[in-house]
Amino acid sequence: MTLNSVLRSMAASARRAERESIRRQRENVRQMKQYVKQQEVEFAALEVEQFENRVALLKTMHQDCSIPWDWKRVNDSPQPEKPYKLDKNELIAVNDLNNYEPSFLDKLFRKVDKKISAFNEQITVSKNKDEVEYKNNLSKYEVEYKEWNEIRDLSAKILAGNITAYKEAIEEVNPFSEISEIGSSIEFNVLSRDLIDITFNVNTSEAIPSEEKAQLKSGKLSIKEMPKVKFFELYQDYVCSCVLRVAREIFALLPLEKALITAVAELLNTQTGYLETQPILSVLIPKLTLDRLNFNSIDPSDSMRNFKCNMSFKKTVGFDIVGKIKL
Repeated sequence: MTLNSVLRSMAASARRAERESIRRQRENVRQMKQYVKQQEVEFAALEVEQFENRVALLKTMHQDCSIPWDWKRVNDSPQPEKPYKLDKNELIAVNDLNNYEPSFLDKLFRKVDKKISAFNEQITVSKNKDEVEYKNNLSKYEVEYKEWNEIRDLSAKILAGNITAYKEAIEEVNPFSEISEIGSSIEFNVLSRDLIDITFNVNTSEAIPSEEKAQLKSGKLSIKEMPKVKFFELYQDYVCSCVLRVAREIFALLPLEKALITAVAELLNTQTGYLETQPILSVLIPKLTLDRLNFNSIDPSDSMRNFKCNMSFKKTVGFDIVGKIKL
């Protein structure tokens, strides 16, 4: 083989190696792009799922409710049992000492006194252990007794229609926590043993999404402004659903007969040109009427027709200011 042929062969091998390197590089780039695309598709699917879950939650707040409180049962509940001081560990140690019979080797190597001393030390340790367990149980009992006494006292007052006890129960139990987590807040005023006045402060900007998300055929995420009609319909359903949820929660907690619930939100005052907190829905809900509803099937906005209700709503502009129901 001549020098030229050797050089040509080496050059060809180098070109083949270079082409293989380029091919691998291109394949790596292709795989990376495919991976990024797959990640984008999965991210888009997750974003859409979260958006749809959020919308579903806003429209179905009324379908959930806490377990009703049975204040009579609470009032009749037996007090915690006071613990007795038990000497179980000490008795075991004493029994070990009493059952000890020195062996031949114990006697031979004069270990009897040493072992008896060890048994006595174990009795002391066991006695201290019993004392610690008793004190721990006693401390636990004192806490449980205090809680039992307080809840029993509260239940007796609630059963007697004590308004102050009603307020205390609401503050302690916090039945509106899920609504608060979404961004809205609740204020209340117990008017009598049968009637409560509740104000539901709607935080529109936090509660209602202004954009809607969808996944295109390509797998990419589409984010666009939610159409006004769709936004206002969701807004109405959310407000009405929360009003029903508030009513259900308060009736589950307290032996009330009626709840006056007023939803307020920031609306433009055309006289001043400023946003002001105004009533957008005021409804008087009797417990008997509420209990007849099938919460898994009703449309929350349509359900307001079952009650005395002030609500002015148009799909194109949303809520308008209404007057609070007068009792």
